[in-house]
Amino acid sequence: MNGAVAFTDDSLNPVVRGFWHLPENANGDGLVLTHGAGSDCNAPLLVALSLTFAERGYVVLRCDLPFRQKKRFGPPSFGNGELDRAGLANAVTVLRKNVAGRIFLGGHSYGGRQATMLGADEPELVAGLLLLSYPLHPPRKPDQLRTQHLPRLRTSALFVHGTRDPFGSPEEMESALRLIPAKTLLLRIEGRGHDLGFKGKAKRDELPAAVLAEFQKFFG
Repeated sequence: MNGAVAFTDDSLNPVVRGFWHLPENANGDGLVLTHGAGSDCNAPLLVALSLTFAERGYVVLRCDLPFRQKKRFGPPSFGNGELDRAGLANAVTVLRKNVAGRIFLGGHSYGGRQATMLGADEPELVAGLLLLSYPLHPPRKPDQLRTQHLPRLRTSALFVHGTRDPFGSPEEMESALRLIPAKTLLLRIEGRGHDLGFKGKAKRDELPAAVLAEFQKFFG
């Protein structure tokens, strides 16, 4: 069954809340996928990627970060990062109970940044990271780089980044990736911005299939 099944596990603190995507023919691997600062787990990009990955056998847990569970709208407050990383770790724990193979962790923008910070702190937590539109710096503020933890990141990571993303140019991203001692790859998406072309309603698009193909090639 490849569809969205609502899920909440309140036995953990922070609570894990989101949707399962359960493949008809599981390949043994699983992916936790989360959202950016201004969105939630129902973001069209996350839904499209979850459906595509599940079609190819991955069990996907598409989840809300703790800050979004506390408030429906608006960005995370200062100091939310530690709690959000704990929420991602709990989501990995839940997925691990349902998947026998490798576990991957992915996120868009803020969610991806928290995933890298969690990976830097817990290098054995997951087999790899899928990072969508990593927010390298605030728009028009290239001197405020969010790279302090990257030299400690020893988890293989696939970065997917639009060439028109104001949070970091492809050249800036390539420079940042050189700080990471683990295996990395930057997948450039030509002509797209921070939303990777998925702003607004969901639509048919070739991007999810392209990301999946690169993901499978990169992680083997």
